[in-house]
Amino acid sequence: MKNVIYSLGLILFVFNFSNAQLIKIGIKAGGNYSNFESSTFQTKAIASYHLGLVSEIKLSKALSLQPEFLYSTQGASYKNLVQEYKSELGYMSVPILAKLYLGKVLSIEAGPQFSYLLSKKVDASTNINEFDFAMASGLGIKLTENIFLQGRYTFGITKVDKNLDFKNAVGQLSVGYFF
Repeated sequence: MKNVIYSLGLILFVFNFSNAQLIKIGIKAGGNYSNFESSTFQTKAIASYHLGLVSEIKLSKALSLQPEFLYSTQGASYKNLVQEYKSELGYMSVPILAKLYLGKVLSIEAGPQFSYLLSKKVDASTNINEFDFAMASGLGIKLTENIFLQGRYTFGITKVDKNLDFKNAVGQLSVGYFF
């Protein structure tokens, strides 16, 4: 009986939040322009994509928390005298951003991003880290109550490869929709 009461209480709590527009859930997708930051190698950026779920939890009139659950491909290419090597890494990324509204339309975002490697297409022998930690910051624009645009830059803190000094650097442009 206790479990039923707790479950009903939780359902009413979530329903109350969603009705008060305190929690929004949506989808987003867009393009990535990624490269490896390195002190020893000069790499070239590659174009790729990201897509996934986004939510916004209102904390106050001007401040929200924006956790996301994204599939993001990123990487770079490297050319020596003989051939070109390309790395394309597929991550499940979870950015958790603080979102500060500067009026009704414009917002700034910043926070950590945790990523786990799901796939890799690498032309050379590497020792890729499965976990990637990064910091993200960007701008958001509300086009309507439901449609938004975002621009973001994510810079890696951890090394992409255990043996080389590469860190992810990704620029993202997204369009999204809150239900």
